[in-house]
Amino acid sequence: MSAPPLAPPEPSRVRTAAPLGPGSLLWAYAGDVRSLIPGAAAGLMQLMHPGIGAAVSEHSAFFDAPFDRIYRSVPQIWATILAPDAERRGRGIRDLHRTIAGVDEHHRRYHALEPETFWWAHATFTWEIFKAAELFHPRTLTAEDRERLYAETVTWYSRYGVSMRPVPPDHASFQSKFWHVCARRLELTPAAARALEIARHGSETVSLMPVGGARLERAGRLVAERPLRLLTFGCLPSIVRDRFDIPWNAADQVAFAALAMAHRQGYRMVPARLNHWTLRSTLRYIGSQTREHRYQPAA
Repeated sequence: MSAPPLAPPEPSRVRTAAPLGPGSLLWAYAGDVRSLIPGAAAGLMQLMHPGIGAAVSEHSAFFDAPFDRIYRSVPQIWATILAPDAERRGRGIRDLHRTIAGVDEHHRRYHALEPETFWWAHATFTWEIFKAAELFHPRTLTAEDRERLYAETVTWYSRYGVSMRPVPPDHASFQSKFWHVCARRLELTPAAARALEIARHGSETVSLMPVGGARLERAGRLVAERPLRLLTFGCLPSIVRDRFDIPWNAADQVAFAALAMAHRQGYRMVPARLNHWTLRSTLRYIGSQTREHRYQPAA
């Protein structure tokens, strides 16, 4: 008997939320440098969304400088959690998207602030936080932790000042809706195809870092390309790897599991102050390489 057609979960009128600040789970996980590790996978799933993929292709220099979008966006997104003026930052991000609209290569209209489209971008970041906690932290989230952390991500989303209609009411509903989008809505947009090509084969024209000399860049490729590929493809949901024929085998899984274990165990020896300093310094650095007035975390 065949499975019944999938349908996205019905949105609830009740939205869970929770205080967000020092002492919250989201603050703790987002303030840990390991929160950035699944970021490439999250970015790839954003590009696979038809509306986001089209917007990135038409309204940015993505094909000339694929990583510049990451350098611009990540510090700003994390600022909506960690910065003292997080709510103002969130509304600023919303306002940057007001004029991003058009028609994609299949003649479908898109707008960056269409509720489901804007929610998906945030959903991948929510997924990223949970994935980092699952893979790279030694402590397992309890069911209560998951609900609390998810509720805090709802508060996070509310800081953008956009429609809350697409937001699932609890973690289980979020997982169901996220899986549905992965299974039915994502596609190999031109932007996603380009990102996958770079992840699989590398590119001599794409820099791994926003600045740096040729020697540093070559050294970075030798050291970083395979681990980065493993982390990007390993963090992806298996349904995404399967749908888009992303290469992954038993040897890759073993190597990925070893990398994850190294992060879980290795960070036990890293003082919390150093961990948080590294995260904030990384955000400050990559933000400084783009436009002015990017995220400058509090000292």
